[in-house]
Amino acid sequence: MATFTAFANILPDPANPITDAGDTSPTGTPGPGFSAMNFRSVTETQVSRTVSGRGITRDGGSQRWEFSISYNPMFREQFDPVDTFLAGRNPRKDPFYVILPQHSRPKDAAFATYAARFTITAGALHGPGSSVLLAQASQPFTSYARPGDMFTITDNNDYNHQKVYKVTAVERNAYYQAGSNQPTTTQMRLHVSPPLQREVSLGATINFINPKFRVIAKSDVQEYSLNTDNLYQFSLDLEELQP
Repeated sequence: MATFTAFANILPDPANPITDAGDTSPTGTPGPGFSAMNFRSVTETQVSRTVSGRGITRDGGSQRWEFSISYNPMFREQFDPVDTFLAGRNPRKDPFYVILPQHSRPKDAAFATYAARFTITAGALHGPGSSVLLAQASQPFTSYARPGDMFTITDNNDYNHQKVYKVTAVERNAYYQAGSNQPTTTQMRLHVSPPLQREVSLGATINFINPKFRVIAKSDVQEYSLNTDNLYQFSLDLEELQP
């Protein structure tokens, strides 16, 4: 008798099928691919201005990713995996995960292969608010992350650290800022946005492959339309939410 361990918590897409029982499995029905996406970074910043135009700005310390997902018109067999996945929860209340295809792997193919083969971890303890993260691996880096790559952190000391970060700059053994510590061949210094939201332990795993956005719907209302060709039209507006 076949069993499964957990219900799916990743929005169904072509790479994450869902079965009739509700779990993620290669034997399930693939979800539809996205036709378009509007991706946003929202940072809480306070700005005060004087009458003369002088200003004072202050970073509120809060940042979140938001994105709108659009689908091509779908047949019911394509629409149902997404519709039933959302219907099985309150998507405004109960967080779920989304893997965005443009950020599912690093853009450098050689580094994507390296990251899939070797575990990359934090090379030091990093406090919240740091915009620099030292990454290390057991084998010398033959290629590196590049600005624009995104990742999550798996920290055994902090399960609630599920924030998604974007790489803004990379220092490596052969090219690094003068006056700073030179990374070894098994290290790279990542500059990230937003700054680290929580403490990162030494040895915490840095996930460049399939980083998952923890999200909720931006509205209490979820609706679709059905046209005269019996095709479903549907879109999602989501925002990142941390535990």
